[in-house]
Parts: sequence; C-alpha cells; structure tokens
Amino acid sequence: MALILITGASDGLGRALAEDLAAGGHRLLLHGRDARRLAEVAEATGGETFTADFSSLAEVRRLAARIAEAHDRLDALVNNAGIGFHVEGTSRQLSADGHELRLAVNYLAPVLLTRELLPLLRRAAPSRVVNVASIGQQPIDFDDPQLERGYTDVAAYCRSKLALICHTRDLAEELQGSGVTVNSVHPGSYMPTAMSRRSGMEVVDTLEKGVAATRRLVEAPELAEVTGRYFDGEKEARAAEEAYDPDYRRRLSELTRKLSANV
Repeated sequence: MALILITGASDGLGRALAEDLAAGGHRLLLHGRDARRLAEVAEATGGETFTADFSSLAEVRRLAARIAEAHDRLDALVNNAGIGFHVEGTSRQLSADGHELRLAVNYLAPVLLTRELLPLLRRAAPSRVVNVASIGQQPIDFDDPQLERGYTDVAAYCRSKLALICHTRDLAEELQGSGVTVNSVHPGSYMPTAMSRRSGMEVVDTLEKGVAATRRLVEAPELAEVTGRYFDGEKEARAAEEAYDPDYRRRLSELTRKLSANV
C-alpha cells in the first residue's frame, strides 16, 4: 500500500485520481487550496489533507515541511495542481512573490515541492514523481521570461507546461540510479473539468482516460525503471524540441534558480 501525495486534489483530475487510487487501497496525502472541498475528498478517500496556495513559494516550503514532519517517506508525488486559461482571456497576474502567475503555480511551485520532498522520496525508493503537463507547449523567451510583453494566458500556460517537461528530464538525469523515477504526462485533452470549462473548449477526452494515464505512471510495474519520459495519454511521445536541447534546459535551470532564490 503506497503513500501518494496528489496536489490539486480538490477537483477535476486530482480528485478523480484520488478516488481511483483510494479504491485501489493506497494511502493518500491530498493538497488543495479550498479546505472545504478538500475535506469532501478526504471523506470519500480517507486521505490526509494539506492546504497551501501555490502562488506563494513560502507556502510551498511550509507544505513540504508539514508533510516531512508527519511522514518519513513518500512512495509517489503527483504534481497535478495548476492554473489553466480562460475563454475570454485574462490580464497578466502576479504571484505572491511577484512572478507571472502561471509560471509560478504550474512550474516553480512543483519544482520546489519536489526538491523539498526528495529526502522522503529517496527514503521510499523505488518511488515515483509524476508531473502533469500538457500537449500545449511553448518555449520561454529568455529575454522576456515573465511575459511582460504580448501576454496571453494561453501562452503563459503553454510555457509553464513545457518548462515542467524540461525539468522532468533534468531531474530524471540527476536522480539516475537513485530509485526515484520522474516522468511527465499529458493525461488528456479538454476533459470535463472546471479548468477545461473555463477554457471554453468542447470536451475531447473523458476524465477516466486522464485518470488511467496518470495512474499508470504512478503504479504500473512495467514503468518501474522508466524515467525522464513524456507521455501523451498512455503512449510515450515526443515533447517540443526544446525539451531535448541541453542549452535551452540549462538556461531554464538558471532562470529557475534565480526566480526561486531567497523567496
């Protein structure tokens, strides 16, 4: 019976995944922002709840500290929490730390959380990190990394998701031989979730498809040693070219360290 942390577990894919994994007998740590909705998921799954706002890196650090205080190991981390885009568009927003909001929540927060929880993941090895990414991917313009010019929330979302895929590959290389695997997945396109409804797009894939694709990376025996890969649903796929460009990933890592320092 594995101990699994799911971020963004109060709604959508995160909630459905939690219910599915609980039915399979796993122990769950559930993260969300809305304590009331999170309590509903906990009641349905028996999970332990942790609230935190991922627009604040200080809150991310406190979340990791609370988890480490309560548990000495972690078998899997599913970085699912994120902000999508809106059919009518939004104006550029900033996180509590002054970073472009989608870059902060969809990328900087899961990168930091994973780093902070690595001791627990190493202790539980073989263990897994699953990063919920997207087929929508755009490279960051390093001359304007915070999208101060020509902002759209679609571009911000796609940039954050490619950044997370790039980090997946870097972290997998760093952890090679440790027993901790790291993979990313596009679970499905426009599933019937609140995030998809806000985008104004028609439903394409079922929530069940997204749950199956994500759960496979969490527990499938045949993927026990697979790491650094990107999956489109249940099939391994090729991400945007920047994910395989060492120079791009180096520059992204430098930017990440700079934005996360002293926050």
